[in-house]
Amino acid sequence: MAVPVVMPKQGNSVESCVIIGWNKKEGDPVSPGDVLCEAETDKAVIEVEAGAEGILLKTFFQVDDDVPVQTVIAVIGEAGEDVSGFDPGTAPADAAGAAEAGPSEETVSPPSPSTLAPSEPALSEPALSAPNPAPGASAGDAGPVSPRARNIAAAAGLDTAGLTGTGPGGRIIERDVKAALSDREPLTPAAVEQMISRGLSAPAQGTGLGGRVTTADLISSGSPAAAVNAGGAASVTAAAPLEFPGPLEEVAVKGVRKVVAARMKESLAVTAQLTNSASGDASALLAYRKKLKAGPDERGLKDISLNDMLLYLVSRVLLNHPVLNAHWTGSTMKFFSHVHLGFAVDTPRGLLVPVIRNAQALTLAGISREARRLAEACREGKAGTEELSGATFTVSNLGAFGIESFTPIINPPEVGILGVCATQLKPVEKDGEVVFRPFMGLSLTYDHQMVDGVPASRFLADLRNAMEKFELYLAG
Repeated sequence: MAVPVVMPKQGNSVESCVIIGWNKKEGDPVSPGDVLCEAETDKAVIEVEAGAEGILLKTFFQVDDDVPVQTVIAVIGEAGEDVSGFDPGTAPADAAGAAEAGPSEETVSPPSPSTLAPSEPALSEPALSAPNPAPGASAGDAGPVSPRARNIAAAAGLDTAGLTGTGPGGRIIERDVKAALSDREPLTPAAVEQMISRGLSAPAQGTGLGGRVTTADLISSGSPAAAVNAGGAASVTAAAPLEFPGPLEEVAVKGVRKVVAARMKESLAVTAQLTNSASGDASALLAYRKKLKAGPDERGLKDISLNDMLLYLVSRVLLNHPVLNAHWTGSTMKFFSHVHLGFAVDTPRGLLVPVIRNAQALTLAGISREARRLAEACREGKAGTEELSGATFTVSNLGAFGIESFTPIINPPEVGILGVCATQLKPVEKDGEVVFRPFMGLSLTYDHQMVDGVPASRFLADLRNAMEKFELYLAG
């Protein structure tokens, strides 16, 4: 009897998954537990396993297809069986419903967190048969590029056109990009920006410190502008006319980027967002951080960052401000006794917000360890759905980029999000004299439907006070 394989549901917020590679092809024998394909959700990469013994009779979707959850993606059965009734494009409603509600023994169950895998198959996996080339593609064209590989290459200014893919069907995947980057010297941030914006190329080694490639190397290495003569002076040559609009790449919006876009738009549509900005004296935080750096590393305290300290303080201060440690459902408010603290992480796949559960019960070192673990899992594509949901309040830190103030957007059903900004010296009066102290910018966005300006301002005032008395909060 033919058995359908459905795209598993990954939590309430996941509506679709992008197939990033088939490990089995039509006609292959499969057994329960065999990985049929890998798919990328807005939060992680999952493996879709076979739930029955037999032959993979039919696959209904190709690599890069965005498939709604609980949709039949393949059929397993005996050779010669009719599978036309399972085609999601033609199957009647009752057949599709039966596939969704069928016994878990005959369909694919969502994987546990331990089965989550990186987005790229291991080198030891058997070679997969190449899919048919995309329409319009010639033999000399570059192969398809996975979203993770494309993002990493763009950030490093690497052209993927000359790379050879080792993924399914010649797909260029993360390890191919990293292998190409390992042969190059690192680029300065300014050089990366110029490569991406102007379409320049970089030499294997630059003239910067330790061989780093600088913007001057980009210019001297090729196209538009200057060549360095023997005396070291730059001689300007005429630039060739550039075609308009020039090379471009059009990429379908899907996965994390698609979900983030929809949620941010929805957030602004259904909430009344207002941002209060302030700054707090960070002298105590910086002094304590200096102590940790100078102390022994036996307990691993040297890795504690200013952001870890802010997360620690927020988890304590929120306990006295339940109106911000809450969810707004549209008709009711949920006030939480425990603080489940989300924090924004930039990853090759886009913005993710892992959650430090019961942060109010963790020590500073405990929060630091959990934040590092979750951030690493997000960047490697290994964070599970349960690690990316359930936040009662969120912190987004852009201070490392020199941002002085910004307007973070609330992630509903939460009612507040704190933006952490750069630390700057400000003049203050002390004992009749003007002295300069380091102040950290704070931007609190809150939903004015449920939180008024005064309670929000009280939270900021208490957080500023906690920053000034940091070690007292540690003792508590």
